[in-house]
Amino acid sequence: MASRDLALDGQAAPAAGRVSSAWYALAILLVVYSFNYADRYLIAGLAEPIRHDLGLDDRFIGLLMGPAFALLYSIASVPLARAADRWSRVAIMAGGCLVWSGFTFLSGMAETGWTLAAMRVGVGIGEAAFIAPAYSILADRFAPHRRGLAFAILGLGIYLGQMGGYIVGPAIAATGDWRDAFFWVGGIGAAVALTAWLTMAEPPRSTQKADAERPGLWATFLRLWRLPVYRQMNIGIALGSFSGMAFGMWAPSLLVRRFDVPLAEATGLFGTAFGLSAIAGMIGFGFLSDRLVLRDGRWPLRLSAIALAIATLAISGATLAPDMTMVALLAIPSGLLGGGWSIGVMTSVQHVFDDRIRATGVALFTLFNMLAGILLGPFIVGLISDPLGGEATGLQMALLITIAAGFPGALLLWRAADRLLVDTSA
Repeated sequence: MASRDLALDGQAAPAAGRVSSAWYALAILLVVYSFNYADRYLIAGLAEPIRHDLGLDDRFIGLLMGPAFALLYSIASVPLARAADRWSRVAIMAGGCLVWSGFTFLSGMAETGWTLAAMRVGVGIGEAAFIAPAYSILADRFAPHRRGLAFAILGLGIYLGQMGGYIVGPAIAATGDWRDAFFWVGGIGAAVALTAWLTMAEPPRSTQKADAERPGLWATFLRLWRLPVYRQMNIGIALGSFSGMAFGMWAPSLLVRRFDVPLAEATGLFGTAFGLSAIAGMIGFGFLSDRLVLRDGRWPLRLSAIALAIATLAISGATLAPDMTMVALLAIPSGLLGGGWSIGVMTSVQHVFDDRIRATGVALFTLFNMLAGILLGPFIVGLISDPLGGEATGLQMALLITIAAGFPGALLLWRAADRLLVDTSA
């Protein structure tokens, strides 16, 4: 891939002082993505002190984890992706980081549950500007046989951010107040946004197309949805995310309630075991995916299906585990397999898009994923938990019901692999 960049689509060279290296772009995106997820998982890691301080029930905590954040996140991601197919993806991504970091900082000032919910809406709108531009930038920076590794490295941001929310957030709160964690993460995130904006060059697009040649949003959706492989991958990853996000967001609260341990101890043990194994799983999946795709283009998606099925079994076991030691042990296979399964899907779906619609295609593909996984997963758990009695028993039963969605998701991904080399959008 050429190292020349475009500051904007159609311009000839990067602005002075901007770095055009593909690996620099990946490094910056990784840091930004880590803060993207740290902001989300602060709510998960600090749910118990927030719940007690603001007098909230599980239903409202589920609202903060899910709909308050994810509804406008999901909706805004599509027009922002359309903008990224036309204008500077770097500016859109960095601007979004500045917005979500600002609202994270303001979250620490919330005095009521509804005020905090309003701040979560702002965080969601800002974070909608990241994922589609980021994947589009990397797709134009790395050759197809290198994208699996690039996407896997980017995906480390999920687990670095998750560990930040699980471990760093409660550790900061333990020395002061839960609000301090939001102040620190929001402030540092704003500095990261400015660094990305000032130093990262816009890459050249693989093909230069006039706006008139780009299909409309509805036409793009219909063209993609007619493909069985696109539908199966979309629904499969949505069900997997529904299962995984429900567990990931509620696991710290479950551990505190079931085992009556301090928040920092519960999140530290689980977050470290899960996060480190997930990082290893993400990198391992990326390497394996890049090698197997040279033999058979269907293998990354098949690996995703197998990993999702086993990861769903592992997190179900962790939900039922009798003690913290068993939870930590089960967190290792949960992380190893749960940390990589989505990479095979995101790598495979790139073959369905052409260059004119790549950012828009990614946004449409992840719309189901976001609505099902981030919006509904944690919220459904909270809705089910309260009628079942809340506290430890109600939350445990709600999680087991929700986690089971990962099994049909794995089946759909396996079936999609058989059609991957048949269905294309061209």
